[in-house]
Amino acid sequence: MAANDYRVYLRNPTEMENGQARFHSAPSAEPTCRPLVFGTLVVMGLLQILSSVAILLHLTGYLHEVDFSSVQQRAPEEVETGPVLADALKDHRKKDPSRRCQKKQKDLMPAAHLPIKAPIDYVQKHEVETKVIQWSEAQGQLYNIRYHDGRLLVQEGGLYYVYAKTCFRFYEPELEPELEVRAQLIQYVVHEKTTQTTKPMVLMKSGSTKQWRSPNYNMYCQQQGRLFRLREGDGLFVNVSNAWMLDPESEGSYFGAFKTSN
Repeated sequence: MAANDYRVYLRNPTEMENGQARFHSAPSAEPTCRPLVFGTLVVMGLLQILSSVAILLHLTGYLHEVDFSSVQQRAPEEVETGPVLADALKDHRKKDPSRRCQKKQKDLMPAAHLPIKAPIDYVQKHEVETKVIQWSEAQGQLYNIRYHDGRLLVQEGGLYYVYAKTCFRFYEPELEPELEVRAQLIQYVVHEKTTQTTKPMVLMKSGSTKQWRSPNYNMYCQQQGRLFRLREGDGLFVNVSNAWMLDPESEGSYFGAFKTSN
């Protein structure tokens, strides 16, 4: 038994090398690591794709809410987020004043308002006869109504409200004390039709007879207003008696008309 063990110990080295081939080698760990690494890479790739898609959807949803039509017209280097957002909050009508809705004079409703023309040098002192009052076109307003020689000339037919106010005053301290002055102060608003053969028609009349004493300061005002149907080309004027006593202040005596409807 011992001899056999000894012979085995003294075997040829070649046989020992060949004999080692009969032993099974230990399984390698490399094939097990490869699937784990591959799975990790796949998971990381999927996460990267999902995050990219989420960011893209978020940005796409935000961009749809903003109007960049005005920004696209500008150069890329001029585009700034601050000015764009500020302009979006502003009223677009304030950006360009030329876009404001401004009516032209020809589109305005016909209207006129004229104060009395001063000084009143077209009447002689103490003249009693009626005279046509002259009005100040430079200090008044005219819209689609013309003015000529004390007359308002209608340019557009329709229903008009016509008004007139005149103030008379008397103050002459150089006269003898207790001297009485009687004056008939009458105001007429007259309508001239387009046909020249028709006599002018009085639309309104107002007045009073005053008895004033000198040297006291005396004043009297009268005002009228009514609706009238007027045609294109019609004229309106105001006649008064004792026009030399008219108050030259613009807030006391004036004449006007404005269209209310067709």
